[in-house]
Amino acid sequence: MALRLEVTPCSLILLGFLIIMVAQQSAARKLTDGYDKDIEQFVNLKINDQTNTHIKEVDDGHQKMSKNHSHAHASSHMEHLDPLLYVFFTLSDLKVGKNMPIYFPYSRPSETPKLLPKEEADSIPFSTSRLEYLLNLFSFPKYSPQAKAVEYTLNQCELESIKGETKFCAASLKSMLDFATKMLGGDTQLKVLTTTRLSNSTILLQNYTILEEPRETMAAKMVACHSMPYPYAIFYCHCQESNNRLFEILLGADNGDRVKASAICHMDTSQWDKDHASFKVLKTKPGASHVCHFVSTDSLVWLAA
Repeated sequence: MALRLEVTPCSLILLGFLIIMVAQQSAARKLTDGYDKDIEQFVNLKINDQTNTHIKEVDDGHQKMSKNHSHAHASSHMEHLDPLLYVFFTLSDLKVGKNMPIYFPYSRPSETPKLLPKEEADSIPFSTSRLEYLLNLFSFPKYSPQAKAVEYTLNQCELESIKGETKFCAASLKSMLDFATKMLGGDTQLKVLTTTRLSNSTILLQNYTILEEPRETMAAKMVACHSMPYPYAIFYCHCQESNNRLFEILLGADNGDRVKASAICHMDTSQWDKDHASFKVLKTKPGASHVCHFVSTDSLVWLAA
């Protein structure tokens, strides 16, 4: 099956620059399972430095930003919510000129965990029942933040799926692509969408304005994969049988920062946990309203081409 990766022209420029950086890393891994190397590089580049941020979240018991990151002045009501929650919105916000605070992670490709070849990933246990073995393997003290992050990821990957959802935690590129292909159709060519910073900014949270009419991408089905905190790259992938809508949005900040963002609107939230963070932000409840969110820079959305 031929596999085709589609990215925007701006993403290709950024991708070319980052591939040069990755190529200079002596520890860069190579695919051995027959998939195109450019796809491996693209996926590896999208795994940002959220590992350290997620580990801190697990250690603190709730979401907080790392003290090492900066953020710009924005609306005063930002102080009432954790910065990481500024990703949710509704369809009524999707209009040119709309201004809102948004959190986007900052990528450091040279410091990020990489996807393992499938043979290597499959040789390492991935289960809470082997937690003690894994902590010894990674040399993590039992009660360290890193150990808590490992346990958190294993638990998330073992949670039962909600009604109508199929999920899978991918530890290799091949397993991720196999899952996406299975969910979208065996003969389907794939394309991937994500969120890309168009400027070299380290600001995580600031006000952005929608600069152009958002473009809706029609997709009967999609597979979203999110990076998880772990010593090597793990993606939490899920596909839900519901009426979701996908948008591409050009955002701009007052300081000149630009972001080409992808966003998903979940039109049916009736099966969601009542304590889901989006309901607090949007002041709604399961089934009462749709929920939209921006796709993180370390997440991937797979579609049929």
